[in-house]
Amino acid sequence: MKVKLLFIAIAILFSFTCVAQDQNIPQFVRQQWFDDSLRKIIIDCKLDSLFDANEDGMERISFAVIDLNGKKPLFGGVNEKNFIYPASVYKMYVAMEILKQVSEKKYSLYRKIVVQAPNDVDRSSEISWDPRPLLKAGDTVTIDYLLDLMITRSDNSAANCLIDVAGRENINRTMNYYGWEGSEVTRKFLSRKFEDTGYDTVKSTETNALHAASFMYRVYNNSLINPWVSQQIKVLLGRQLDTTKLQTGFPPDAMFYHKTGWWDVYTNDVGIVNDGKTRFVISLFTPVKEEWARPRMKMVAERVFALMNRIHVMQ
Repeated sequence: MKVKLLFIAIAILFSFTCVAQDQNIPQFVRQQWFDDSLRKIIIDCKLDSLFDANEDGMERISFAVIDLNGKKPLFGGVNEKNFIYPASVYKMYVAMEILKQVSEKKYSLYRKIVVQAPNDVDRSSEISWDPRPLLKAGDTVTIDYLLDLMITRSDNSAANCLIDVAGRENINRTMNYYGWEGSEVTRKFLSRKFEDTGYDTVKSTETNALHAASFMYRVYNNSLINPWVSQQIKVLLGRQLDTTKLQTGFPPDAMFYHKTGWWDVYTNDVGIVNDGKTRFVISLFTPVKEEWARPRMKMVAERVFALMNRIHVMQ
């Protein structure tokens, strides 16, 4: 009997592993069956290939899911440590640092900022039906207004202004504190010829599904900087205006707090799903164009939601 129990204990021990962590990334539980289930979804949705990302060469997706229903967060992924261009998703890292500095009383959310050229890059709205006018040089707006534009409408001009306010060295110090090395904010959303000295030759910003999912997990449990910062970001993410990607595959009564990003051959979406019963983080970065990615992202969302529902019923 004792021998049998010993073998059972060993089997349980080997069925649970932790994601290899860097510094302050949370210790997620990992199980092979969960990884296998997510990989099957990616294969069925035809996202398991190498894709041609133009000048970036051949690229793979980066994908991660964190179950939030159990006593410990269950993590699964496919190429979750693969660094990839995040497009506008990395605006959430900028928002984190701005709100951190506000919480430290360095300035107020209602501090007024004058938009400076060449930060005013947008010539059309990322969300065509959003009524707010495009920012232009000379406009006076508040930090709070810029934050809302940057996250909900994914406004590039607002992001450029806030990157200047936050300071890239400060953003990246906070990123490194949380163990997100490699996901540092290196660029503004403008041409290299208009970049600040020293940033005109750096590599483009990259991130991966593990870091982005860890960010969302901290937002979920109020441990991103502090509860005030976490909840402020959650409110902004909950007002996301782009609902054309993963959200199309979730039930209409499921709340999705998320940040999307799209540019050229990259289509991405990261967020927290909560329908009152089933809760999880999903992080998907793809090196494929929007028109091809959207129906597949919908399928991924449907399949992951169904999987998380089954897990919830079993718990």
